[in-house]
Amino acid sequence: MPRLNHVIRNRKGTSSKKFHVYVRNNRNKIVKVSFGDPNMSIKKRYPSHRKSFRKRHHCDDRPGPRWKANYWSCKMW
Repeated sequence: MPRLNHVIRNRKGTSSKKFHVYVRNNRNKIVKVSFGDPNMSIKKRYPSHRKSFRKRHHCDDRPGPRWKANYWSCKMW
């Protein structure tokens, strides 16, 4: 059984996404959620970048359920 709710970085070239996490969805099934662009660097240390990302993805008002990629992207930012 995979470790739940633990973000793991994918090895370069093995996936089309940068990170993945195993979570339980609303039907109590374990699903793999992949997110992040492997060709882009994360620049969350810049306050202006962080603010615009969180605003664009509605991280503060509606991040979505845990089994969606948007939730985990917002959590990383």
